[in-house]
Amino acid sequence: MRAEAYLRNFLKVLDAYPADRPLAKFLPEYFRQHKEMGSGDRRMASRLLYTYFRLGRAFANLPQEERLFLAEFLCSKGANEFLTHFKPELAEKNDWPLADKLALLEKEFGFELAEVFPFGMHLSEGIDRDTFLQSFFIQPELFIRSHPGKEQVVQSKLAAAGIAFEEISPQTLALANGTKLDQVLDATWYEVQDFSSQQTANYFKPQKWEYWWDACAASGGKSILLHQLESSIKLLVSDVRESVLSNLEERFDINQIRNYQKKVIDLTQNPDPILHHYEFDGIILDAPCTGSGTWGRTPEMISQFSEGRIAGFQTLQQSIAKNVVKYLKPGKPLIYITCSVFKEENEEMVHFLTDELQLQLEQQEVLKGYTRKADSMFVARLIKR
Repeated sequence: MRAEAYLRNFLKVLDAYPADRPLAKFLPEYFRQHKEMGSGDRRMASRLLYTYFRLGRAFANLPQEERLFLAEFLCSKGANEFLTHFKPELAEKNDWPLADKLALLEKEFGFELAEVFPFGMHLSEGIDRDTFLQSFFIQPELFIRSHPGKEQVVQSKLAAAGIAFEEISPQTLALANGTKLDQVLDATWYEVQDFSSQQTANYFKPQKWEYWWDACAASGGKSILLHQLESSIKLLVSDVRESVLSNLEERFDINQIRNYQKKVIDLTQNPDPILHHYEFDGIILDAPCTGSGTWGRTPEMISQFSEGRIAGFQTLQQSIAKNVVKYLKPGKPLIYITCSVFKEENEEMVHFLTDELQLQLEQQEVLKGYTRKADSMFVARLIKR
């Protein structure tokens, strides 16, 4: 039976998984080494692996295949050949709403939603714990942002190719995760960027001819947003990883961003030897963090994460903030961003920035992506006194 072959493949891949790497990096390498697996087997194995890890730490004592069956019940909808073969009593209820499925597993199997993500006591204020935890059983969507002037051509090309999308705004579209766009859309027309990440731009508010620093720029997504808001700005972009700055250069070239400098800077160290004379009209600090707001896309992280690491990330963020804020002109904004849902990295860091570094909070927000199949993030705009 096909279902039994799928289960064997799943167990084989899970057994080989080292549990300390992202699935997105492990799976391509595994499949390259096991070419006997056809494309359909690879797709199914990948899907079942991600489904399995969406249970987080719930049902930790059950056999692997039993955990998979219960996860498949929670994460799928409608007719399901795999579930019908192994758990027909669940398959016949697979059209039930998620809340009813959770209630059934609670009654029949002793399921506890809080065990999926056992870090609930650390959640930022305003996050609805149960709604957030239920979001782990729902596949996040793929979000793209059309470049200014390319909104209509992007939508028309997608429609012509029969690719379904939801228009959140003329620039922002939501598509099914895994949608292949490279053969339909020109790379110069759009950016792949999560919905919540796009929303952080509401806090930038750049003015003409200002000089901004994207301090942990990575591949430059926030800088591109900033430049599209005000193309006259001058930019400094930095990161501790030279490789991601190379990727940034490619993206800047596509977006015709020319007026910038890039520097490799380790912001855990005093950057005075590199930046001794610099002053900025605005700084974006998209801080290194646990990434807990993105674990709907990388559910394996729930099982890999240790609670004690939260304090370590907070210490790292404090160290970086100290080394960044001194280059901000008085009266100018620091935009503090994380892709975390933990209060230690969010509200408590804002308290550090206001109490220890003498910034004044203007506005802060938890971007609740879990309500719309997106990442959850935190953003705050603070002004240097």
